[in-house]
Amino acid sequence: MKGSSEESIKSIRASNLQDFANISTLHGMSHIFAYGHMAFRRFLWSISFLGSLSLLILACSDRVSYYLEYPHVTKLDEVVATNLTFPAVTFCNLNEFRFSKITRNDLYHVGELLALLNNYQITNPHLADPELLAALKDKANFQNFKPKLFNMTDFYNRTGHDIGDMLLTCTFRGQDCYPLNFTTVSTLLC
Repeated sequence: MKGSSEESIKSIRASNLQDFANISTLHGMSHIFAYGHMAFRRFLWSISFLGSLSLLILACSDRVSYYLEYPHVTKLDEVVATNLTFPAVTFCNLNEFRFSKITRNDLYHVGELLALLNNYQITNPHLADPELLAALKDKANFQNFKPKLFNMTDFYNRTGHDIGDMLLTCTFRGQDCYPLNFTTVSTLLC
């Protein structure tokens, strides 16, 4: 009695393994655990499957061990250049305009665009520094003010940051360079 129940458990396990092999997407499993007796064919599929699995494990372990070695290659080619072009330098400044250079006329025309004014009134005066607020109040006093023509290009050129104020030292090819070596170009790269 005991022997027959053990055989039935083994046959249930075998059929479950065969069912799994038949629905598995792992290539070759359905041929290895096929129903019936084709022993030589099952043997060949088993050898092929185990060989492929061994190659996969070997390749993966080789790549993992190579990764854990932390290999690096440094290749340096030194080329002597007789004529180098002066490099392009980009200064990105979120504060595009210098407040000290903004005039009353500028504030009248672009105060709202700069978020300094709203309907010619100072916005959020409680957030400003007291000295800055005093200067802003003086520039925002539009009583008896007659606006002049406004030119946005002139505004950018006059109130934008000056390279002469920002350039501390500069050398190129062993020679000093100065603010006049730079050309100001407006870009929207920042």
